[in-house]
Amino acid sequence: MIRLDSLTRRYGDFVAVENLSCTIESGEIIGLLGRNGAGKTTTMKMLTGALEPDSGSIQVDGLDMRNHRRAIQRRIGYLPENCPVYPEMTVVEYLHHRATMLEVSQQDRLGAIRRTVEQAELQNKLLTPIGTLSRGFRQRVGVAQAILHDPDIVILDEPTNGLDPKQIHQMRDLIRELSRHATVIVSTHILQEVEAVCRRVLMLRNGALALDSPLDELSDKGRLRVDTDIEPGRAQALLENIDGVVTVTGLGGGALEVRLSAPADQVAPQVARAVLDAGHRLYRLEPRTFGLETLFRESNDESKEAAHG
Repeated sequence: MIRLDSLTRRYGDFVAVENLSCTIESGEIIGLLGRNGAGKTTTMKMLTGALEPDSGSIQVDGLDMRNHRRAIQRRIGYLPENCPVYPEMTVVEYLHHRATMLEVSQQDRLGAIRRTVEQAELQNKLLTPIGTLSRGFRQRVGVAQAILHDPDIVILDEPTNGLDPKQIHQMRDLIRELSRHATVIVSTHILQEVEAVCRRVLMLRNGALALDSPLDELSDKGRLRVDTDIEPGRAQALLENIDGVVTVTGLGGGALEVRLSAPADQVAPQVARAVLDAGHRLYRLEPRTFGLETLFRESNDESKEAAHG
């Protein structure tokens, strides 16, 4: 288990990550989502022990990062957004070098490289200089060096950045394979990557946690569309007293948007009952499902409003 508690990091007067708290269970595939500058890379660096927070704490299975940094780092595999490689080295030379740096024992090294090469599908590129590889294969080398020591946690920062559609598909398959044996955290600003491989999303906005939800629950909470003959002002007084209803907004033409803090299937029957018991007609009642694209857009809109506020 990974536990972040009130994690904060500043660069001078700029707050990159602010009061970030969450728990990540073993074996989860997490999508760390946010627009550029939202604090994703800073969070990744703190998670790997490469950057110290100004305040807050990081724990991995009860070990605190401040006191057990090296022990935690041995359990983490990390692919930075721009993975540093030595272009003059062949793939196998580089993996041998990284295995040494990662303290893989001499007796286990050959087996670790063989396993990693198979996982990353680099068998035909072992003697190829890294500098001559395509972007997709360089990314695969980056993933390979991150998993050489068979880590419990794999952190991938923008793993599909710059890849073509075929390479993206291959990278997704590799991430799914990794998740069979490790907790995987994928940092990205590309919504499709989170939807394709992740089971849970953490969305950052201006360095703060704006959303923490399993993907399959995003459509359960959100909003209801209610078409009735109630005037908007009367509807607010009638519906906002219902548990789970946050706000009621008129959409025009008798349509209302009811924003929820609880699953729609729990609140919808109460909304219907309130409308009918008040003697009004109910023409439509359905969830307004909001996927990541809508939530991401709203997150960006709120960021812009805050900047101009």
